[in-house]
Amino acid sequence: MGEITRILITGAGGFIGRATVAEARARGLGVVAVVRRSGPDFGEGVEVVQADLSDPACIPALSGALRGCSAVIHAAAHLGDNAEAVALDTLKATSHLLHALPGGLRLVLVSSIAVYDTGRLSPGDTVSETTPLFTEGTAPDAYAGSKLAQEALCRARKGPLWLMRPGAVWGPGRTWHALNGISAGPLHLALTSDGELPLAHVTSVARALVSAAQSDPQGIRALNVIDDDRPTRWRFARAHQSVAGWPRAVLPLPWGAWLALARALTPLAPNLPGLLRVPILRARIMPLRWPNTALRETLGGGDTAPLKTMLDTSMKAAP
Repeated sequence: MGEITRILITGAGGFIGRATVAEARARGLGVVAVVRRSGPDFGEGVEVVQADLSDPACIPALSGALRGCSAVIHAAAHLGDNAEAVALDTLKATSHLLHALPGGLRLVLVSSIAVYDTGRLSPGDTVSETTPLFTEGTAPDAYAGSKLAQEALCRARKGPLWLMRPGAVWGPGRTWHALNGISAGPLHLALTSDGELPLAHVTSVARALVSAAQSDPQGIRALNVIDDDRPTRWRFARAHQSVAGWPRAVLPLPWGAWLALARALTPLAPNLPGLLRVPILRARIMPLRWPNTALRETLGGGDTAPLKTMLDTSMKAAP
């Protein structure tokens, strides 16, 4: 395949999608932006295609839109745990896209670090691209299960494939994340044990996705997309408090105490927040290491500024 000059981006109206369209245009690439509903004005060089990927009727429109494109970045997906929405907006949408996709076309899938079976790990362990994934039926929630199934669908296609697995994606309008801990009004409960918060700023994710679209994976390649600065949850909560004035109060809780509390509350688990249920707690905030060595060695890049600067910039740029 020659030089990449035009790419198709699904989910282009979403948080990651909008940033990815902007990054592709900044590199001079032509973009076909697939949106479910009328979206933002992307500017010159962007062809907007309105299509509901969960509906098989979208396949002819996708096939036409793909003409002239050399790569696809698939960012469309349901972000929550609603099983019905996952089945439609993640799995059926991916199946319909794959049906329209020519065999040799490069595919960049926006997956997630949620696919890793952290339940097999111990506090302090390192998560890399070789860490075992959850097997079918063992994922702790519908979102993680959908990302596993989505990866399996794309692998079965057997075309050139990047499996890009972002961490906790953040940026303007979205500086907080469920991986940070539990909040109740102005009070936040933060993990104080060692362990990195696997942040992924949306602009860094966009750069990695477009770089992947412009690079040959030589088969199937997985990369964890995570920032260089991966603070502890305690440091992030304090930094956010300093920049944004929220949370008003941060209470520290060591990992051992948090896990013991979740275990004691097991009989009440169905009615509790996810971070007070042992499987989800272990999957989302167990203290682990999240190096981005493979990402940097493969695609380059780096954080654009220190964490507090990026937080401040993101707060000021919030819509």
